[in-house]
Amino acid sequence: MNTTQTLQDIIAAALSIPLNEVTDDLSYQSIPEWDSVSHIYLITELEAAFNITIDTDEVLEMSNVEQIKETLRKHNVEI
Repeated sequence: MNTTQTLQDIIAAALSIPLNEVTDDLSYQSIPEWDSVSHIYLITELEAAFNITIDTDEVLEMSNVEQIKETLRKHNVEI
């Protein structure tokens, strides 16, 4: 499985949404499922899957899927 697919799977699972709803435009609090609790769960799952540590500033910046990808790239994850 490639990292893009892994990322989409993690987001879908963390937010309890169908995989086809995961798009770059999907953003924090744009759907009821993406609340503060699921956001922290998402961050934890990303850290575990990609063996990285995401700092607090990055957590706050990760407000949509595209920004999540940008943060992962900063941690040398090929997306």
